[in-house]
Amino acid sequence: MKIKSKDFQVPEGTNVNLKKWPTRVKPVYQSKEQYAEMLQQHVAELSELQDLLYASNRYAVLLIFQAMDAAGKDGAIKHVMSGINPQGCQVFSFKHPSAQELEHDFLWRTMQALPERGRIGIFNRSYYEEVLIVRVHPEILQAQGLPPELLHKKTIWQQRYASITEMEKHLHRNGTRIIKFFLHLSPEEQRQRFLERIDKPEKNWKFSAADMQERQFWKQYMQAYEACLSATSSQDAPWYVVPADDKENARLIISQIVLDTFRSLDMHYPQVDEQRRKELLAARKQLMQEGRNDS
Repeated sequence: MKIKSKDFQVPEGTNVNLKKWPTRVKPVYQSKEQYAEMLQQHVAELSELQDLLYASNRYAVLLIFQAMDAAGKDGAIKHVMSGINPQGCQVFSFKHPSAQELEHDFLWRTMQALPERGRIGIFNRSYYEEVLIVRVHPEILQAQGLPPELLHKKTIWQQRYASITEMEKHLHRNGTRIIKFFLHLSPEEQRQRFLERIDKPEKNWKFSAADMQERQFWKQYMQAYEACLSATSSQDAPWYVVPADDKENARLIISQIVLDTFRSLDMHYPQVDEQRRKELLAARKQLMQEGRNDS
């Protein structure tokens, strides 16, 4: 089964209803062995394309992962990016903002972590938390020190969506390609994964009481995600809703989307001009001579 990236993309202007987006689809692999083989092929090609991205030095790529707890963000990043050269890739996980970060606008802290040209940046959670968890828990917004006239519920979220989309358009115009993944998990699958984290001692560290607290806000989170995906998916910075109940399938879908994005870029290895060619030939001649002298 061929993975078609467009099947998971949220078209610009779509009014998203997540109940109509599946959390599980027919697997694109027929066995664990085939899954491993397909993922390895994706990883190998992505490694080659990363080299080309770095050499061409024209584009940057930013991958954004958002999801409910236990949806598989960490695992997807670990497996899909397993062949990436660490020198050309950075992963940032954004937790509760620091006192310094709260003194700036809500985009400031993530802007410090944007990838340079030729590199891949990965945000495990991102500036989108400011229209997700902050929307579900308005007390966080109240603590951000904003002027009272900016805190109107009828306008603040639309204003933040506008700030985000304008920023993403600016980045696109300057060569950064943004791919945004929402790992769409069902409540039942999350329940099963939480139980596994509790029952297996080696996974106890992954579970916290806060996970159970946030689970109680599932409906509110889905509403926040629907509004966010509807308002901020664009042709230049699309959202992809990835069915996440099957971790292996999700990783193959994500890696295919990343590959398709890389393939769409106009990347070339630098061309060697005549002067550079002469320098290379002179160096080669000297190296060959050294080899003959040593023998």
